[in-house]
Amino acid sequence: MSNESPPELTASAPPAPRTPTPSSGSGAALFTLSVISMAALVGSALLWQRLSSIQEQLARQTADSGAQAIEARALAQQAQDLARDTSARLAVAEARVGEVALQRSQLEELMQSLSRSRDENLVVDIDAGLRLAQQQAQLTGSLQPLVAALRSASQRIERAAQPRLAPVQRAMGQDLERLEHASVTDTAGLLGRLDDLVRQVDDLPLVSGVAQAAAMRHQAGNGQPAAAAAAAASEPRWQAALRRTWEGVRDETRGLVRVSRIDHPDAMLLAPDQAFFLRENLKLKLLNARLALLARRMDSARTDLAAATAALNKYFDPASRRTQNAATALQQLQSHTKAAETPQLDDTFAALATAAAGR
Repeated sequence: MSNESPPELTASAPPAPRTPTPSSGSGAALFTLSVISMAALVGSALLWQRLSSIQEQLARQTADSGAQAIEARALAQQAQDLARDTSARLAVAEARVGEVALQRSQLEELMQSLSRSRDENLVVDIDAGLRLAQQQAQLTGSLQPLVAALRSASQRIERAAQPRLAPVQRAMGQDLERLEHASVTDTAGLLGRLDDLVRQVDDLPLVSGVAQAAAMRHQAGNGQPAAAAAAAASEPRWQAALRRTWEGVRDETRGLVRVSRIDHPDAMLLAPDQAFFLRENLKLKLLNARLALLARRMDSARTDLAAATAALNKYFDPASRRTQNAATALQQLQSHTKAAETPQLDDTFAALATAAAGR
């Protein structure tokens, strides 16, 4: 808008009729008209000034809005750049996190592999040590190697602190408790009793030795007490000779006929020259049982003792006190060899096999 004043208003009215008017009335009208004109002029000026101020204010506001828009556009550009930079950094960070996660998983797998390998080596070492201790216990007849090996293995597993080896430790505890309550057989005593039996074989009477038994009874009758010998010395000579003759005839008569139960007829048909080989065979069985005891082969020892018992009951006189004592000793030896078996570590070896399989 320009500041030019509005053009003056001109009135072009038709000429009034020529009527006679007074001069005072026209002057008042002219004054009023001029006042109105001045008022209109002042109002127009004020209005023009107000519009100018409004225009200036709008111009300033428009300029401020433009500046703010430019500033907002700049801030938006900066925010966009920052968002792009942040997105790029986030992508890089995610890639690094993925790499770190991958490295962590690989490291965990490596640690688990190393731990599993260490556990497997520990399990294999413990298994080998226990088997060696079991062989030593079988050879020596003592349970101390097994007990020491189990305690050492339990301590190693406890120091390893691996939960997957806890069943192995529990199985070792059960086997150790069973070993502590197990009885240990006196191998030296068994060997000594076997040696006594071997020495007694030559004195055992055979079932077929009827004449020998009669002679032994006659010798036993001759070994009379001192009082009977003194009484025999005091009697007359002819009477003593008659008594001895009568006793000889009586013993020979008794030896001619013998009534007994025969369970094995072939034992009565044993020739006298075969008795030597029979006794030597019985000695060999007893000596084989002795060697089996030394080698801790209890099954073989029981087999040899059973064979010796069968031969003793078949070929030797069961009514003899020596035969009865030998049979009782053989039965006791068989019972001791049954109790002399070394306890097996079945629970421990089963737990070790399960741990080695990774279950």
